Amino acid sequence: MSEPQVVVITGANRGIGLELARHYAREGCEVIGVCRQSSDELAAVANQVIDGVDVTTDAGIDALKTGLAGKSISLLINNAGLLQDEQLGSIDFDSIRTQMEINAYAPLRVTEALVPQIREGGKIANITSRMGSIADNDSGGRYGYRASKAALNAFGKSLAVDLKPRGIAVAQLHPGYVKTRMVNFGGLITPEESAKGLAERIANLNLENSGSFWHSNGEELPW
Repeated sequence: MSEPQVVVITGANRGIGLELARHYAREGCEVIGVCRQSSDELAAVANQVIDGVDVTTDAGIDALKTGLAGKSISLLINNAGLLQDEQLGSIDFDSIRTQMEINAYAPLRVTEALVPQIREGGKIANITSRMGSIADNDSGGRYGYRASKAALNAFGKSLAVDLKPRGIAVAQLHPGYVKTRMVNFGGLITPEESAKGLAERIANLNLENSGSFWHSNGEELPW
């Protein structure tokens, strides 16, 4: 019998991350949830929880590498994120810096640290946002969130190019407008619906379409 696929998910303690953990557990994968603070729901579904991890710090990345020592990773999902709002005329640049650290730099940190453990044929899914699309921006605002997700998209595209020779595919995935704490539960779809669509996009990811930017519903999004 073959070994189960190892799926590593950051920000797995609630919302979309938790539903992705549940999905891959149902698929028979070995699910490893990474978070700052675990939850009973995650503990009930994950094979392993690595908590107390701040993915914006060197210490957090070291703790993550220690917790994953010896693991051959099939799928890495960079899901942890932060949404804040800034208005022109009263922009909080500390808020923008924080969002850049969490939404853009942290996924790149995590990926660089774990690439040696991602097997050939493995996949990386960056949970981004269509708000990172410059072409799609017709409402302005959200300076930090938009910029950080645009940066994540750029990082993901470069990762796709750099990792293709190693047989690793990378996708930038917009989860949809999801009813989570991040948006005060005011979204249009449930975390379960979002996770189902995201998993379908990940299943269809390969080296030929690596580097693309998709909506969870299958629509390819403009940069």
